[in-house]
Amino acid sequence: MRLVVLGAGIMGLAAAHHALDRGWDVTVLEAAPQAGGMAAHFDLGGLSIERFYHFICRADAPTFALLDELGLRDSLRWVPTSMGYFIGGRLHPWGDPVSLLRFPHLSLVEKLRYGLMAFLATKRRDPGRLEHISAREWITAWCGQAVYDKLWAPLFDLKFHEHADRVSAAWIWTRLKRIGTSRRSLMQEELGYLEGGSETLVLALERAIAARGGRVLLGQPASRIHVADGRVTGVTAGGEIHPAEAVIGTIPTPLLGGLLAEAPGLADAYATIRNIGVVCVVLRLGRSVTPHFWVNVSDPRSRIPGFVEFSNLRPMDGEAVVYVPYYMPSDHARFGMDDLAFRDEAMEHLRIVNPAIGPEDLRSWHVGRLRHAQPVCPPGFAAGLPPVRTPVQGLQLADTAFYYPEDRGVSESARFGRMMAQALPLAR
Repeated sequence: MRLVVLGAGIMGLAAAHHALDRGWDVTVLEAAPQAGGMAAHFDLGGLSIERFYHFICRADAPTFALLDELGLRDSLRWVPTSMGYFIGGRLHPWGDPVSLLRFPHLSLVEKLRYGLMAFLATKRRDPGRLEHISAREWITAWCGQAVYDKLWAPLFDLKFHEHADRVSAAWIWTRLKRIGTSRRSLMQEELGYLEGGSETLVLALERAIAARGGRVLLGQPASRIHVADGRVTGVTAGGEIHPAEAVIGTIPTPLLGGLLAEAPGLADAYATIRNIGVVCVVLRLGRSVTPHFWVNVSDPRSRIPGFVEFSNLRPMDGEAVVYVPYYMPSDHARFGMDDLAFRDEAMEHLRIVNPAIGPEDLRSWHVGRLRHAQPVCPPGFAAGLPPVRTPVQGLQLADTAFYYPEDRGVSESARFGRMMAQALPLAR
């Protein structure tokens, strides 16, 4: 029996990998010239690095299971990491009880309330009522309006724009829980990475698929999903029809409209899912910006909600690699701004945090864009998601929005890839 997988990101490759275990004849179609999706690597001045940063948390069981299957567990490295918060013109440690108590921008009562909210978030087992309220409502109920306005509103405004006040509390809760439970102690956060980066996992999946007769075809954007008598029958890509008894789609749902012309009405189910785009500036520097992996930024001079100094997780031979993401709708006037302008602006933002950073520190740089990077998840989002198994027999469709309330990441991609493959009947 033949399966076509649309998209060679981690989810698509994982689905293909597990479907081969179930006896299917698998073809993966990828529009890009390389596999990996958001985990794909590029050359940054001689350094192979992810297009968009990835990290591993202690709770990422699906990642560990996939690494074990591929013989990659020994490639996993754990590193003590930290967070920072730049606010009021100064960089402050963040993310542990002592840092919270020393933080000068909250009262003692606000600190206690904030700490209790964060602690209980790590103990909560399911979203419950958080699914039906906004992050703003949840945070202000626990901590007060002033805390929300100081710490959260500037970040939400820069990431979600007009959707800032309608971000689901459940979505924020899972982010707090995932990071909050990835610790070696109450005082020490600990995150993981793969030796060689995400490319290590992508290449291992490609090898595992090829070793069992599967095919990963690159530069092959799908143009039509074929349906007859309520069943999926194949996919057209690159002018060629790939017959199939099953299709798993992992591409962004906004791209499905034209592909589903033979299934009238099905595309409408995805029309309400909104996405924020991202312009991600990656800078390779001769010196470190801060000692922290993740820095939130709340400063009226800055257009970014924060940045990730990835080299504080994955060592880079004494150099620093910093990801500076600009989130905005893809129709925003700034989305198409010149790469050089984004580079210069990103350097200026880093100088706000560390004035010692200068043009002479820049070794190489890259600007990447995604039109569909961050799903917008308002309260009640789960109820509006269509089922992964569509009414068309043999057709499953999902993208990172379906990870909700979890955020985008390798672990959820691995979980969904396995889940979609296991929904297929055994083919042997």
